[in-house]
Amino acid sequence: MLQFSDLKKEADVACLYHCDFGDPPRFVQMLTNIANHFSAYGADPFAIQLVIVAHGTGVKFFLESLEGTSWRDEAMVPQIFERVLAQAQNGLKVHLCDITFQRLNLDRSKVRKADFITFVPSGVATVAALQSKGFAYLKIG
Repeated sequence: MLQFSDLKKEADVACLYHCDFGDPPRFVQMLTNIANHFSAYGADPFAIQLVIVAHGTGVKFFLESLEGTSWRDEAMVPQIFERVLAQAQNGLKVHLCDITFQRLNLDRSKVRKADFITFVPSGVATVAALQSKGFAYLKIG
């Protein structure tokens, strides 16, 4: 689990995308914006730092399965996570809220295995911590 002191601004341009929603079209729009954001800075991986902070229903996009969750009747869209993987190759990081997992009794082992996904103590506190470190704030919708 990352601590707030572990959060660092490592590029001149740094932005957090706040994801506390579970609507797949809105999430896809956020991924499109992230792709456009990366493309504006070209091939330089040190020019821009983008992070998704997910809490509440936003964490469901990073689970292997919705079985055993309150979203169990919803369909997973595998292509959505493929788009996340594509942006991770550009340097995208994802921070998941530990409080969400505790309060919703979600099994952490259901999170997709990827080195760009980490847990943070609190999603909303991470949003504020990143802003205090110079990250711009974007929320789609």
